[in-house]
Amino acid sequence: MQEGAASVFGLEPGAAEVRVRRGAMLQISGISANLTVREHLELFRAYYPAPLPTARLLSMAGLEDLARRRYGKLSGGQKQRVMFALALAGDPELLFLDEPTTGLDVDARHRLWSEIRALRESGRTTVLTTHNLDEADALADRVVVIHKGRRIAEGTPAEIKSRTAGRLVRCVTPIGPDEVASMSGVVEARSRGQHLEVLTTQPEALVRELLGRDVGLADLTVVSAGLEEAFLALTRDGKEGGR
Repeated sequence: MQEGAASVFGLEPGAAEVRVRRGAMLQISGISANLTVREHLELFRAYYPAPLPTARLLSMAGLEDLARRRYGKLSGGQKQRVMFALALAGDPELLFLDEPTTGLDVDARHRLWSEIRALRESGRTTVLTTHNLDEADALADRVVVIHKGRRIAEGTPAEIKSRTAGRLVRCVTPIGPDEVASMSGVVEARSRGQHLEVLTTQPEALVRELLGRDVGLADLTVVSAGLEEAFLALTRDGKEGGR
């Protein structure tokens, strides 16, 4: 059993002063399907003493062309963008985002990333919950890795990635992960689509070995290990830190 206490702005999290200074984007909306996007924004703005203008909210979430559409007629990705705009309605100092880019296409995702970066640069604090580790790497100043309900690592993205020595080798080859796993220096091997991905501490030796076994090897890349590789290494080894 775990116990503890939390305060926000030095106050109880549920205090009225806290509620008007923070925003939250949840995966479950519970809002009316019959109101239009603009009507929802104007309703939420009425809850706050100094809300952002409706036009600004529409722009930040890329909803200008959907302002008159009923919420129930939107696609999943469009509804996600509405929830982002609603979270920003009160011009919050503290923003909680739960899987904010789920269901978004590439353009909408990068637009949302740009807005989150702008919020950070303006001095706002954003708490981002995500399973997309590329997203965490792109947006976060500080990352907390949680595995099975326990914190196992904490630090900047660079600090977390430094916990994993090695490089990621990616290529197209009929050689399977099981065969590669026995090679010297291999930490992790997996198939992803048509590609073989291998985390290794000896990338040059691995590439020579792969080319020796498969002269037709194609689409070869060697890059630094990312957050995903660090997460896999941390959870596999059962390491715990950041306490």
